[in-house]
Amino acid sequence: MSLVESVTNIVVGYGLAVLTQIIVFPMFGLQPTLAQNLKIGGVFTVMSIVRSYALRRVFEMIRMRG
Repeated sequence: MSLVESVTNIVVGYGLAVLTQIIVFPMFGLQPTLAQNLKIGGVFTVMSIVRSYALRRVFEMIRMRG
């Protein structure tokens, strides 16, 4: 179930990122196409996964030392 939870979290996060971009970007004068929004959402999703993994490893190292 942990895998299902992780994948669900990623899919929902990606969808929310793209939806947020579609709503917020025009407020700042940005008019990306749907394809561009999907790509931007993908970049942010990958960065979120990397950040989450790196922080998990850092805190695991701290836990192991303590």
